[in-house]
Amino acid sequence: MARLSGTGTALVTPFKANGTIDEASLRGLVDWQIKSKVEFLVPCGSTGESATMTRAERRRVIEIVVDQNSGRVPIIAGTGTNSTLDSLDLTHDAKEVGADAVLLVGPYYNKPTQEGFYQHFKRIVEECNVKAVLYNVPGRTASNMLPETTLRIAEEVENVIAIKEASNNLEQIMQIIKYRPKNFAVLSGEDSLTLPIITAGGDGVISVISNEVPKEYSDLTRAALKGDLKKAQELHYKLFELMKANFYESNPIPVKTALHLMGKIEESLRLPLTKISKPNREKLKKVLKDLKLI
Repeated sequence: MARLSGTGTALVTPFKANGTIDEASLRGLVDWQIKSKVEFLVPCGSTGESATMTRAERRRVIEIVVDQNSGRVPIIAGTGTNSTLDSLDLTHDAKEVGADAVLLVGPYYNKPTQEGFYQHFKRIVEECNVKAVLYNVPGRTASNMLPETTLRIAEEVENVIAIKEASNNLEQIMQIIKYRPKNFAVLSGEDSLTLPIITAGGDGVISVISNEVPKEYSDLTRAALKGDLKKAQELHYKLFELMKANFYESNPIPVKTALHLMGKIEESLRLPLTKISKPNREKLKKVLKDLKLI
């Protein structure tokens, strides 16, 4: 795999009303995303509600995505948890069913030290012999992996190929970009920061909004990577209200609501996530109507 770049969609996991995985809708989303020219797909991340799926369900979602993809784009499967042992099991599963790489979120709840981050990721990647993208999202995990730790892992742990940075700290992200190894990619973990991160030297994004507007958002990312800032800025501000709308409530509540309103999936989430409030539903509908998505 060359240095990862462009737009990767953090796929939602469609559920039926009874709570089971909606395989037909998931296969439909995969085809739509690829036809819309996103560069890679990321099932079973935070947006995919992986934290409330069983190991068997996570394996099955990855298996469906890999099968439907049929080798068209890279598949980077979310296998990280707050338990190193559980993450090992999930990573072995993803490798067995054909994922090209894995996405490993920083351990949540435990609040590891920087050495804990290093040892956690090192063990998973080396024991499973798999390519990996790190995922730093302090707002969800309650711990920030510092740039020095990211760079140490990138230098010392073979097969760690990228980081999804969602710290919202541009100075931290720029430090990683400046000192990273040659083939280590830095990906935005926040849709609204993709443009500034790319202009600072980043490589792309793992995106929520590309669930709803895969063509437009991947066009934005490609324009920015090519240096066409005029086009990138136009698309950025065209989609800016939708970027904000996706976080009216906890992700993926708004994006799954939007996809339901667009006729793509059923409106079904796993507790403790619940349906969007009526006021936020109306606000979201207006944004979608303004973009002619519904």
